[in-house]
Amino acid sequence: MYLSAGNGDINTIIGGIAPNWGPFASLGSEAKTMVEVVMAVAILGCLAIAIWGAAKQRIGATALRDTFSAEQGKGLIVAGLTGVFIIGSLGTLFTIVYGMAI
Repeated sequence: MYLSAGNGDINTIIGGIAPNWGPFASLGSEAKTMVEVVMAVAILGCLAIAIWGAAKQRIGATALRDTFSAEQGKGLIVAGLTGVFIIGSLGTLFTIVYGMAI
């Protein structure tokens, strides 16, 4: 019997948004921590925008019958989730671009 999560540890889940420091390994630990904190705050901000958009869409579509507010809410949801995706993949993108430059 094989378990699919047998080889992993909690760091693979927690360190999900931390970039791979391959080309930037010469940064100090303080700089790495600051980059990770900025990325985490930006992701939380994008998630807040998506939640705000969901609330605007729900209130606009049902309670107020305001189609403009509902459409604006859809745009905020898409913008927030796109921001989360872009910020989450920045470490990979920087590593790919750095590798192509070499």
